[in-house]
Amino acid sequence: MIDILQYEFMRNALAAAVLVSIACGIVGTYVVVRKIVFISGGISHTAFGGIGLGYLLGINPILTALPFSVLSAVGIGVISKKTKMGEDTAIGVMWPVGMALGILFIHLSPGYAPDLFSYLFGSILTVPRTDLIMMLVLDCFIVGVVALFYREFLAMSFDEEFSTVVGIPAQKLYLLLLCLVGLSVVVLIRVVGVILVIALLTMPAAISRNFTYRIKRLMLFSIVIGMVVTVSGLILSYVFDLPSGATIVLVLGGTLLLSSWITH
Repeated sequence: MIDILQYEFMRNALAAAVLVSIACGIVGTYVVVRKIVFISGGISHTAFGGIGLGYLLGINPILTALPFSVLSAVGIGVISKKTKMGEDTAIGVMWPVGMALGILFIHLSPGYAPDLFSYLFGSILTVPRTDLIMMLVLDCFIVGVVALFYREFLAMSFDEEFSTVVGIPAQKLYLLLLCLVGLSVVVLIRVVGVILVIALLTMPAAISRNFTYRIKRLMLFSIVIGMVVTVSGLILSYVFDLPSGATIVLVLGGTLLLSSWITH
């Protein structure tokens, strides 16, 4: 293990594993409790449009994926709450539109699109320091927002109608929560890719829920489990020369099955 740390790309990968686990542990808890797993999948796939735009404009795709993710989160929330269109239909609209825009932008961009595969399926071993700084900033923002609105998020997570009755702006907070999901997607894209984002947003919290139902403990357990499992998957992918994103997700899946078997 110590020998691995002599390489800068492994140190960056381990730092990325820690940073994504913080975002996943906090936001993933609300995703699981609120049962909005497929919304997070819709947001992550819509973000592919932002990645394609980055290739077209010749800038870091993560920078363009950020507004795309947040806008898609707000779009899904507004469409599902303000129109007759259901939540599942809103996801069904935004998901393919975002992917189609990404494909179109990449087709229009000059030359070959390098590292496209890593954005789809993740490549934690190639995360640069600039992306680590962005992950850190987004993590700080997520932690700050959740700390500021913790009580309101807690009330809304378990009874949205009652929250509205007692004066909590539940719909606005719901849109804010979806924005946090969008930010988490951006944090996760370089680690597990657009296709596998939904796994890291849900599995650590699902594993933790086998042991506790208290929100604060769920968040803490999810962060710790995310760190341990992500680092374990990273090391296994390095040792056995396997795709990092897929290995991390498979280790998460195995851990979830094991925890479910132990607690039941």
